[in-house]
Amino acid sequence: MKLLALETANEQCSVSLIDATQELYFQLDGRAKAQTQTILPLIEQALLQTQNQLKDLTTIAFSRGPGSFSGVRINAAVAQALAWSHDLPVIPVSSLQALAQAAYRLHGLTQVTAVLDARMQEVYIANFSLDEQGVMQAVNDEKLLSYEQASSYCKNIAVGSGSALIQSEQRHSDTVVATAQDIASIAKVYAAEQKWVDAAYALPVYLRDDAWKKIPEQGKAG
Repeated sequence: MKLLALETANEQCSVSLIDATQELYFQLDGRAKAQTQTILPLIEQALLQTQNQLKDLTTIAFSRGPGSFSGVRINAAVAQALAWSHDLPVIPVSSLQALAQAAYRLHGLTQVTAVLDARMQEVYIANFSLDEQGVMQAVNDEKLLSYEQASSYCKNIAVGSGSALIQSEQRHSDTVVATAQDIASIAKVYAAEQKWVDAAYALPVYLRDDAWKKIPEQGKAG
């Protein structure tokens, strides 16, 4: 099994390539909003350094959102194009789930509320708990909520870019950021069970139905 994981939904860009037992490649470009310039070169570098080709992959995993509108769109489009061109399945991973996974990877937290700044006085939010396979699983629905609504929805330690925007006595860190490593950790378990979908379903999830209309209102959001 070889899995390529892509993460651009949080306004940064990272790529991970793993097999069944280890991480073969990981690279993060932390420059904000440089995804369009960096995602393809990072993928090419991952394949070159590990002496692999796209046809050698088992599946492609990607952060499907919610998150930065442009970042989510780029991630889905690249994953879909690569998968289609090489007849590969894809594994869409929630960016909130990846954020929760990052909290586990970085701080050992097993129950968290993942909160991402959605701009316009709103956040993306969901609660997660670690399962027996070491994957953070959602215990309720992903929501787009106002700060006040999100404060009531928060059940655990809050992490992520939106955690400082809501009222939570348990707020842990607004600096926890998911990377392709977290996408890979989640997708690896799904890949082992062949829980993937056709490239046609490599679709972004925005939660905000009219996200494309509100881009001008978001200023520097995406």
